[in-house]
Amino acid sequence: MANLTEIRWHARAGQGAVTASRLVAETAMDDGKYFQSMPEFGAERQGAPLRAFTRISPDPIEIHNNILNPDIVIVLDETLLPVIDVCEGMKEDGILLINTRMTPEQVREISVGVPAGVQIKTVDASHIAVDTIGRDIPNTPIAGALAKITDVINVDSLKKYVERSFGDKFPEKVVQGNIASIDRAYEEVR
Repeated sequence: MANLTEIRWHARAGQGAVTASRLVAETAMDDGKYFQSMPEFGAERQGAPLRAFTRISPDPIEIHNNILNPDIVIVLDETLLPVIDVCEGMKEDGILLINTRMTPEQVREISVGVPAGVQIKTVDASHIAVDTIGRDIPNTPIAGALAKITDVINVDSLKKYVERSFGDKFPEKVVQGNIASIDRAYEEVR
């Protein structure tokens, strides 16, 4: 499919990767795009490595399997970098977005199997989440960074979706903290 964007998420259980995958997909839906969002679980325990998948397209999506050749890989836990080939099957011109304090150059040095043509982007989503939300749940800020570095989702649409979706579940302070985390990550991604 020509205009299909495939995203693979790597995280540990409890970091919100499955929620982020759905958040990005449903934001794209609000912008009139088609989407798929699905988790892949192994050992279902707090801290266990997991993957999630997101597909976004302006056209109907007829593929229904895990993503083997992602355009974008998002890593919510940098400790996965030296032990898991997060770039397995990744397209040569893809984007690797990582929640870390490291620079993109430092990430390239310690990561397993990053293709030479892959752009590496970093943002300290955990620090941003602690500052704005009060908890180390980096999923919302990483979505803000994704909006900055790609045209997969629009940052204003993302914030509107968070307000609408989170507003029914969380106090206003939490909703506004998530909005602030999106804005900060959007500005701080490198």
